[in-house]
Amino acid sequence: MAVSQPATFNEEWSDDRVFAYLNHLPPEGVNADYHILYNAFKHMRPHDYERLLTKFVADGHDVHATNPEGQTIKDVISQYPRQKDGFLEVLAKFL
Repeated sequence: MAVSQPATFNEEWSDDRVFAYLNHLPPEGVNADYHILYNAFKHMRPHDYERLLTKFVADGHDVHATNPEGQTIKDVISQYPRQKDGFLEVLAKFL
């Protein structure tokens, strides 16, 4: 059996870890700002997402950026019923 890393829950994310998402490069054809918002949503808790969004907006990024299908991050988050409440509340502060 392969050795695996034990799961950790509710660990505090450093600013470096949160803000590293601002440097993620998108795949070809994907808006860079949308890519940041989507990847952060998929990996962060709402509290960390809010920290990222504060810097994201302050740095002049676009919270209304769309994916290739024309959806904003709000549209996409709305499709996740178990996660949407916390994230949509955070996102509403920046729209």
